[in-house]
Amino acid sequence: MSFDSLGLKAELLHAVGEQGYTRPTPIQERAIPFVMAGRDVMASAQTGTGKTAAFTLPLLHRLSEQPHHQRQPRALILTPTRELAAQVNENLRAYGRHIKLRSLEIFGGVNINPQITKLQRGVDVLVATPGRLIDHMQRGTVDLSRIEFLVLDEADRMLDMGFRPAIERIVKVLPKKRQTLLFSATFSKEITQLAQSYLENPERVETSPPNSTVEAIAQQAFRVDQKDKREVLSWLIGSNNWQQVLVFTRTKHGANRLARQLETDGLPAAAIHGNKSQGARTKALSEFKKSRIRVLVATDIAARGLDIDQLPHVVNYDIPNVPEDYVHRIGRTGRAGRDGLAVSLVAGSEHGLFEDIRKLVRVDIPTYGVEGYEPTEPLSREAGKTPARRGRGNGGGRGNGNRGGGRGARNSAGQKSARGGGRGRNRGQQSRAA
Repeated sequence: MSFDSLGLKAELLHAVGEQGYTRPTPIQERAIPFVMAGRDVMASAQTGTGKTAAFTLPLLHRLSEQPHHQRQPRALILTPTRELAAQVNENLRAYGRHIKLRSLEIFGGVNINPQITKLQRGVDVLVATPGRLIDHMQRGTVDLSRIEFLVLDEADRMLDMGFRPAIERIVKVLPKKRQTLLFSATFSKEITQLAQSYLENPERVETSPPNSTVEAIAQQAFRVDQKDKREVLSWLIGSNNWQQVLVFTRTKHGANRLARQLETDGLPAAAIHGNKSQGARTKALSEFKKSRIRVLVATDIAARGLDIDQLPHVVNYDIPNVPEDYVHRIGRTGRAGRDGLAVSLVAGSEHGLFEDIRKLVRVDIPTYGVEGYEPTEPLSREAGKTPARRGRGNGGGRGNGNRGGGRGARNSAGQKSARGGGRGRNRGQQSRAA
């Protein structure tokens, strides 16, 4: 199927072609016709599947087919984070560049007055985080009485972040007659209940269950003690000459500390999390996309919605407490058919968490050890693994990658392994867990 067969306006098809796309992804192929037909839709799609265009393209088409000369927004898109709101609006502008529709994103952490001015000028599509939208509602600076379309993007994450009361408050002031679209990574009990509350006889679209989403991504794990993780991470990046790496930590403090330590190791790095100003977060993301920053260290919530093209490497510095977050994290690599590598550094205390992840994704994740960093921490919820077999690796660099080699081995997925390199503490040898 091509985009031409979806019934989209010529102006939208032109913009899609300018972005380099010729064929819709599975979620776009299945969801767009329902949205074009005016049906409510609840869709399940993982990060990186093209879900944003699955609602922005038909939304732009339907709005442009019936132009209105009014200042009130006609479509409302709710997102869990500032970054996702900005990126959804970027998507709207890219695809809507040849049609006369106005879009605006509003979120907290920035001065509200410029947002008020833009709302007063008029907007067709409003992209908002729940908290900032309620700020405007309380001030009387936004009128939602003309909303024809409501989109709940990454609804599961909004519920995880405690936005259910805010969503309920917002929906109460919307017109009853509207088209509602809900997009979520999974159809949990809570999401199903949310859909029953706000959607009318929705079409249910499901694509890419978690295990199939991660099958296309090469995954590896390294057993290391918590205290050795930072040195092992620097060695992996330097010896393999990784140039763009997204690293996940559990906490904001941990993200800051790790970014500083990586800088000390000669690796340009920045942290992105909720305590950073919007300006600092935008600057860090921009410099990362331009490869001026080699490593971006992020918390799960801050990274939610980041859409970075050709992201080759994701590292789980801290194993997530919720197995589904692992799928969200590694879904940011290997997009659009490109090769991707996801690496997890697993401390003994995280063994049980990682076993839960293995059960969820149902993919064999090879696990290695690094010579010179043999783990000593006891394993939580020990699964009775047989002793690791030792094998020879290659010597080579660390830190900024200017010293030493780091020729990678091949893993069971046929992808180039992160293994290689070693310096200082004789990291040349490695072992693989049975």
